[in-house]
Amino acid sequence: MGIVAGLDSSAEYTSIVVCDAETGAVLRHGHAEHPGERDDPQSWLLSLGEAAGGGRLTDVQAIGVSAQQQGLLALDAAGTPVGPALLGNDQRMQTAAADLVDALGGRAAWAQAVGTVPQAGHPVSKLRWLAREQPGAARRVAEIMQPHDWLVWQLLGRPERRVTDRGDASGTGYWSAAAESYRPDLVELALGHQVRLPEVVSPSQPAGYTPEGLLISAGTGQTMAAAFGLGLGLGDAVISLGATGSVCAVHHEALTDPSGTIASYADATGIHLPVVRTLNATRVLRGAAGMLSTGLEGLSELALASTPGSSGLVLLPYLEGEQTPQLPHTAGSLHGLRRESMKPEFLARAAVEGMLCGLADALEVLRSRGVSVRRVFLLGQAAGLEAVRAAAPALLDAQVVVPEPADYAALGAARQAAWALSGSGYPPQWPAAACQVFEAADDDRAIGQAVRQQYATVREEMYPGALRV
Repeated sequence: MGIVAGLDSSAEYTSIVVCDAETGAVLRHGHAEHPGERDDPQSWLLSLGEAAGGGRLTDVQAIGVSAQQQGLLALDAAGTPVGPALLGNDQRMQTAAADLVDALGGRAAWAQAVGTVPQAGHPVSKLRWLAREQPGAARRVAEIMQPHDWLVWQLLGRPERRVTDRGDASGTGYWSAAAESYRPDLVELALGHQVRLPEVVSPSQPAGYTPEGLLISAGTGQTMAAAFGLGLGLGDAVISLGATGSVCAVHHEALTDPSGTIASYADATGIHLPVVRTLNATRVLRGAAGMLSTGLEGLSELALASTPGSSGLVLLPYLEGEQTPQLPHTAGSLHGLRRESMKPEFLARAAVEGMLCGLADALEVLRSRGVSVRRVFLLGQAAGLEAVRAAAPALLDAQVVVPEPADYAALGAARQAAWALSGSGYPPQWPAAACQVFEAADDDRAIGQAVRQQYATVREEMYPGALRV
């Protein structure tokens, strides 16, 4: 059928994979660091050019683009940025996010409007910050894009038509996954005036063609591209173990959560990807490892020397406050200390169990809303720890899958390019990611339920009613 490429522009680098469009077999790949400041879009283009160098795109017929999510490029009437890109979970935006929540009438009003409640990372919050902190620049803003939108526009030669996809749009705070439409009034609420927004195209629809005839697909955000690259379907969830944690699952409909705990995102195939976030994941393990004067591997070895339940020790892992449950100003706490439990292996095990129980709480929020979860993909460095792999199936009550390392976001972008190139109503059926699979025996499941109950009892004693599912 042809040859396609997927490029993924992250916060630090660009990765490119070139694949057979029919089989998904990787033919070539490239990688390059951004040479300049991470908030300089020209640096993204330079690394893209380097990653694609050496003839890597020879014979390629279509390209898909994945990029870091929830970045904001505010452009003037000439298409020139009014300042550096505003990227990631920028904590300068926290007050702006809170202002927006109040301005619309609370969390429930935002959840009803667009399926998400403004946080520091959302582009809508960045617009509010720009209007408050840089009013001169804000007044010059004529249109707004996210990183993947901007890269697609550049690859197409900056045409009059600007496009995005439903996946990336659903993370802006001004596009509703339920209604499949923008809320321009929320842009005006944040920025003070209307601006041009990119057209949202369907997952299989091309964004356009370069002057040389190369097809560029709609593209999407990294989370959605990685889910597509992994081959996720209904019944699958992903837990990403960064310093913070996120739990997302493939679902057939958008979810509206008045508390704002669930962010209702769209995926890259036409259905939905609801997300629940925690503020504490691998940082819990790193903190415990530091207390025990070891590293993550050493912590894992100690935890494996303990029995499940950590001799009664329970760690509530809210080290940086918490988002699920909503306890922004609390701290972590260790419960059940007795002389016999004051051993390194029990503290190590309590850290692993505390982190996983916190993520299991987030997973339960989705399950309580009818989201089916039969298997959970674990991503991130901590997913490679033996203690995490051993404990996760019972504590998460699901089959646990750990994919082999690969550029899944770039692969998802390439798969989208193959879909657009084919003109089919269905995405190409590429082979599933190579994975290790972990399951809990019946006895281990019962033990896991007991550990979860022990954790839930302590959580409820400390913070009654904080987690309502």
